[in-house]
Amino acid sequence: MFAENLEQIESLMTNFAIAALFVLIGLAIQDVLKKGNVPKFGRIAVWLVLFLGMLGFIAKGIIQFVLEAQLQ
Repeated sequence: MFAENLEQIESLMTNFAIAALFVLIGLAIQDVLKKGNVPKFGRIAVWLVLFLGMLGFIAKGIIQFVLEAQLQ
């Protein structure tokens, strides 16, 4: 059973690792923004870019899931 699902397990673990990386990047950015005394507009711009990157990652996963479902 493990060998049959190895590709799915690898894909899932990669997605979790990338999600954890986004969280760590967000925590680092929050710390830098607080210590750097960044104005509100700058903070909004930084968080918007981070959110759009995460949104692209989620969209990629959804598109990949839909395409793989159609091929089967």
